[in-house]
Amino acid sequence: MRAYYDSKLNELNDKLVGMGALIENAINHAVAALTQKNVAEAQKVSELEDKINDAEKEIEAFCLKLILHQQPVAGDLRLISAALKMITDMERIGDQAEDVSEICILLSKNSYVHNLEHIKQMAEHMKKMVTDSINAFVTKDIVLAMSVCKNDDIIDDLFVKVRQDMIELISKDSSKGEVAFDLLMVAKYFERIGDHATNIAEWVIYSINGDRKI
Repeated sequence: MRAYYDSKLNELNDKLVGMGALIENAINHAVAALTQKNVAEAQKVSELEDKINDAEKEIEAFCLKLILHQQPVAGDLRLISAALKMITDMERIGDQAEDVSEICILLSKNSYVHNLEHIKQMAEHMKKMVTDSINAFVTKDIVLAMSVCKNDDIIDDLFVKVRQDMIELISKDSSKGEVAFDLLMVAKYFERIGDHATNIAEWVIYSINGDRKI
């Protein structure tokens, strides 16, 4: 019976890894859409979002079936509960990647009139946080998960810099207000994705030791 249950937990792990790959791809396409002003990249995010939603539903049903039919012991129940929480954050990352892509389609028609330095830095840190949070779950690496949580401050600090960049942009040319607002929204979505990556990392920690505190 234990061997069968372990096989189901491994199957759950594989499903989470698969969903993680989908959100990583969605983020990569969204960032490419922004930095390259590439509408085709943005459109790929919408296609992935449907798959991410399907993955969330599949994993949720799988977890509930495990709980109802297998009556997991404390450690296993903690792992399944963490998985249910994680997929919610993963699905929201997909939503926000799609939000970014939609803004990128609008921005593609205009000049950014800005080098996007701090937004690009946010994108790189945000992508690493998402990747590391998923890898931490796969490898059960509590140290890696804790590092994700600590890196959230970097994203927050960069958002403040982006906001200041946009204020300076508008002060120099008020006609750029719409572009500045759209870019600020992109930065806000990146910040939220960082928050969700932090949540995933905290659930990884919980799945290992039962404590979400760092």
